[in-house]
Amino acid sequence: LEWVPIVLIVVPVLLPTVVALDIHGLNRYDLMVWFGILVAVNLQTAWLSPPVALSAYFLKGVVPDWDLKDIYLGMMQFMLIQLIGLTLIFIFPQIVLWMPNQVFGQ
Repeated sequence: LEWVPIVLIVVPVLLPTVVALDIHGLNRYDLMVWFGILVAVNLQTAWLSPPVALSAYFLKGVVPDWDLKDIYLGMMQFMLIQLIGLTLIFIFPQIVLWMPNQVFGQ
């Protein structure tokens, strides 16, 4: 699926559960912002990860001479960065919440 149907299906189903779980002891607003960013980074990571890796198929269409295996190998370093970032955002929600809290004064 593309990102729009995923967001429209998954977020309304999971957001009430995430709010009810009271993860990290965050208030409702911070929890929704954190979860939204977590979903966005997760979807961004999915664009790089096999077997879906839509970005790999896009690149293969642009440069048909390149082997799909080489494209995947070239993307692995970026996948690692994405997974580290996703893990850090999950464990430390303050990484995501710092800027909104500074802007909106919470």
